[in-house]
Amino acid sequence: MPKPPPPADERKKRRLALVGGSLGNLVEWYDWFVYASFAIYFADSFFPGDNPTTQLMNTAGIFAVGFLMRPVGGWILGRAADRHGRKSALTLTVTMMSVAALLIAVAPTYGQAGYFGALVLLLARLLQGMSIGGEYAASATYLTEASARNRRGLGSSFQYVSMTCGQLLGLGILITLQHTLTTAQLESWGWRIPFVLGALFAVVVFWLRRRLQETDAFKEEASGEDAHDDSTRGTLKVLWQHRRQAGLVMALTLGGTVAYYTYTTYLTKYLVGSAGMPKTTATLVSFTALTLFAVLQPFAGMLSDRIGRRPLLITFAVGCTIGTYPIMTALGSASSYWSALGLSLLALVIVTGYTSINAAVKAELFPTRVRALGVALPYAIANALFGGTAEYVALWFKSSGHETLFFWYVSGCALISLVTYVLMPDTRNAALSRAEAQADAEAEADGGPDRPAAAPVSC
Repeated sequence: MPKPPPPADERKKRRLALVGGSLGNLVEWYDWFVYASFAIYFADSFFPGDNPTTQLMNTAGIFAVGFLMRPVGGWILGRAADRHGRKSALTLTVTMMSVAALLIAVAPTYGQAGYFGALVLLLARLLQGMSIGGEYAASATYLTEASARNRRGLGSSFQYVSMTCGQLLGLGILITLQHTLTTAQLESWGWRIPFVLGALFAVVVFWLRRRLQETDAFKEEASGEDAHDDSTRGTLKVLWQHRRQAGLVMALTLGGTVAYYTYTTYLTKYLVGSAGMPKTTATLVSFTALTLFAVLQPFAGMLSDRIGRRPLLITFAVGCTIGTYPIMTALGSASSYWSALGLSLLALVIVTGYTSINAAVKAELFPTRVRALGVALPYAIANALFGGTAEYVALWFKSSGHETLFFWYVSGCALISLVTYVLMPDTRNAALSRAEAQADAEAEADGGPDRPAAAPVSC
């Protein structure tokens, strides 16, 4: 058996994995979210008409359609990650995202090619949906497996740090363009700039991800006693054997994804359309709130490594269930930057209880041979049904004159997840590899502290 690397080398390896996985994830989610950030400028380029809400609903509809491809991408790329490794799947997802960003950058407007431009937009979002469907699971699995056992909450928290930083990068570019270009220029051609940049960023990330090392958990699985029979790794048949865990992933995702997209991608539009804020002020509110939100993630992840995952999840669900209506109502009448920022931060602090640790929780529910697919497919289905449609549902309620019903919708989704969090086991002590399971068995035999496995052992 090979000698384990010295502690210093091991720490260096974990840091490189964290940085590499996070930066790639940042660019992936930059490309994904920049669509929503710039929709207020390109909506009328693809959909003619005089009603801004209708135009935004059309672009939001295409945003939601991208989510419909996430289960497909989750299945294909999750299977690839379980069969061929996390690294290869991460490299493939960023390649797909680069192509999609380039398609949006060159898509013709309605005035140039009629609805053909909207079709190109739709195809690009479908490709992005496939890419993100695999990216979430591959990065969640990679960051969790590459982290030390007692720091998985911290390691996995960087998934939403990088996701949020990707969105911040998009918002930062938007703010820069708002101050360097006129509104007419932004609506005419300036909105294409962030998509060109996204394609270029992805090329750099492709090179970076080629240099990543595979996780020990996957290498152990691939070289184990049954490595010669890898035909079952990452298959729906094996996932079906863990259908209870898959159901848990869907239920615990429901409230979190609706709340996250409500207070991130939809927030700017809500402040502009309902509170009547200028676009520049609303964008600045979102940028500042998300910056502080990203800073909070590692601290919440570290807290979960000490006290467990369930306390944070339950706190999020209780806060979202009872707090959504008053927070959204107050945001709708916010008259200043500071009042909107304070309310947005309050909401995002609540959401942190979910975002900081959900990647670790999901990865800790499954064994190595089906971990990526187990995270990807049920999560992608929940996002397609609820996360991707959150903005569209909000705009639909607004256009029908019943905007406040959306607030109750968000609260109801959080309540369902709350029941799940209360009933599910805490996954903090789960063994993700045979080596960890063996260490637990040896510790128990020696009379050491009991570490009950809260999830199936990876064997």
